[in-house]
Amino acid sequence: MTPNLILCPEWIATQAPIGQVLHNHAIAIDTKGKIQEIAPQETLLAKFPNVDKIDLTGHLVTPGLINLHTHASMSLLRGRGDDLPLDRWLKERIWPLEAQLLSSDFVFDGAVLAGAEMLLGGTTCFNDMYFWQDAVGRAALSLGMRANLSVGILDFPTAYANDAKEHLSKGLAVRDQFRGESTLGFSLAPHAPYTVSDATFSTLVTLSQELGISLHTHIHETAQEITDSLNQYGARPLARLQALGVLDGPLIAAHCVHLLEAEIELLAKYGVHVAHCPHSNLKLASGIAPIAQLLSAGVNIGIGTDGSASNNRLDLHGETRTAALLAKGISGNAACFNAHEALAAATINAANALGLGESIGSVETGKAADLVSWNFNDFNLALVIDPVAQWLYSAGREHVADVWVNGQLVVRKRQLVGSTPQRTLSEVTARIPVWHNLVGRILSVSA
Repeated sequence: MTPNLILCPEWIATQAPIGQVLHNHAIAIDTKGKIQEIAPQETLLAKFPNVDKIDLTGHLVTPGLINLHTHASMSLLRGRGDDLPLDRWLKERIWPLEAQLLSSDFVFDGAVLAGAEMLLGGTTCFNDMYFWQDAVGRAALSLGMRANLSVGILDFPTAYANDAKEHLSKGLAVRDQFRGESTLGFSLAPHAPYTVSDATFSTLVTLSQELGISLHTHIHETAQEITDSLNQYGARPLARLQALGVLDGPLIAAHCVHLLEAEIELLAKYGVHVAHCPHSNLKLASGIAPIAQLLSAGVNIGIGTDGSASNNRLDLHGETRTAALLAKGISGNAACFNAHEALAAATINAANALGLGESIGSVETGKAADLVSWNFNDFNLALVIDPVAQWLYSAGREHVADVWVNGQLVVRKRQLVGSTPQRTLSEVTARIPVWHNLVGRILSVSA
């Protein structure tokens, strides 16, 4: 079969296996957006002389980055809770703002802004946790990117629903709405042990097993939540969730900052996937996750940005760099979480966590062509020894050149491609002042 397009980069970091880098190879993409063949450039160009090709000399191609934990729509709350610890951040800023602001329009606009920021930084897929996930799904579709829609479930009223049952009912309706969309997945997202009851967790475990979908929750993010759990339940949160069957999986556990050695072993035993969010944890003074110990135990680690209200950037490349540096600094081992392991965390590890490892996360024949080209032609990226180390330690999201999702070009020379994404972003950008003024009024009244 004749491919649709051939990419000719200088290097390909395949992640199949992790650590493999091909030099002067080409990637043939078929008409369905899948990788048809990978071979030396001379071989592929001779085999398909009349196929359109893109010369990417001086570029590294990686799999598309995967943001394993975020709240995309909180891009409209950026800067509204700076320099506060998590408890005050939630109770004094985020929850009061959400109570008055949240709507389908708010969620859509915030998700579009977040999605555009992520795409331009090389993120092709994000695992969201929020409300009105139908709006997040529409935003992702309008931009041409992948999303896993994790519907937030809490036991108390929100602007979205009155109780856990209504949160769940609305979330399952979203799953049905997008069932035919190949770029959208779905998870159940009990917000956290301190906002969800035993009964609700048990219901979600049963549904997860019956429907074959994952759970996605915050866990052990702060020392205070552990103290509170001991006082209320007589057990640390992870032990409580184990008793309720939550760890039976599949489970994506965001943060995992405060862990005992036995809890790390527990995560490994149950195959729990950890979404490491270093910038948010640092900014909220929550702590630093024990990544070296988790890696040593064999726990699957992915990288997440968390939301813009706590990070404040949706820069997965920068997040991955910080994750690697923190692991080295805390462990005292410079080889810990090396560049290739870090890239794996941002790609194939995250894909496996989402149950998508057979279709995305690496550059392999038969997988979807979710790809990013990184331009190493800048003078400050010269003298490439290890392209992946250069990617992690020297490059940044500003070096993203082109991005493909399902073989479709969605970013070209650092610009969104296509009239629909450009128009959607322009319309949403024009509404930012309205949201900004509304947030300001709410905060001034509550001050």
